[in-house]
Amino acid sequence: MKEYKSIGELLIEYRERTNTSRLDLAAEFNVDVRTIVRWENNSTLLKPEKEEDMVDITFIPYQVIRNLNAPVAIPTFYDFDLRKYAVSDLSKNIPDLTWIKSINDLKTDRLRPIQHKSDIKEIQRCMLLQANIKEVIDTSIILKATKILPELNFIIFDTSGYYSGHSVILPLKREIYNRLKKKEITENEITENDLVDYKSMEKPVFFTYDLSADCNDTLYYITSALQGFFKTIQKSFTTGSYTSREDSYKINEQLGTTLIWEEKIETGGKVNTARFYENTVEKG
Repeated sequence: MKEYKSIGELLIEYRERTNTSRLDLAAEFNVDVRTIVRWENNSTLLKPEKEEDMVDITFIPYQVIRNLNAPVAIPTFYDFDLRKYAVSDLSKNIPDLTWIKSINDLKTDRLRPIQHKSDIKEIQRCMLLQANIKEVIDTSIILKATKILPELNFIIFDTSGYYSGHSVILPLKREIYNRLKKKEITENEITENDLVDYKSMEKPVFFTYDLSADCNDTLYYITSALQGFFKTIQKSFTTGSYTSREDSYKINEQLGTTLIWEEKIETGGKVNTARFYENTVEKG
């Protein structure tokens, strides 16, 4: 993560990363280009309504914008690739997750099952930040997965009501999962018919298509929700995931999952590593 000390510094970095000119950004904000210059020079702050516009335009978490757009800016760490922030050097790293295995009641009313088109729009926008996701799965697949498994397909918001993270986990037929694991098919080839009610399976398979949290506090709530569900499963089950997120690597390592394979992926001239993880929990 990089530490940002002003809203202007953040805006300049955003424009450089997205190859957006000041003129184009001004058009998106519906302001004069001189206003963009003033924001970037930190000579004026964004008005509250423009903070909201900035969330929508840049997809940067609201809390990052709020911290840096304050009269006295709060220095904030932020990673554009992961869409993740931290307010201190101590909190920017993945915490020890072993303690969460014993927690059942870390809940929040800011987390709910995926319901609306606006939910999916935010989720898919976040998905496309990942190097291993070139094209998001169809909306109908996400909606069916949520209908079958609302406990694991959800969206979470921050205290101001802005998108904060999500979990999209597909209950797959084992033969489909095995084909993914063997690299015979890709995630984009998954169809609605490949999803199955896990309760009807002797040994269910839960494939994490994508999971994202904008900060460690959000990660705690998401991980607790997942852990709480899996503790209710009374039969053996398998979980799998395919990810290019560095923080996901560390989470999988902490939770003791097995690395099945990895591959190099080139995106925008940058080479990333994507990994396939699996874990089998035996019960009874």
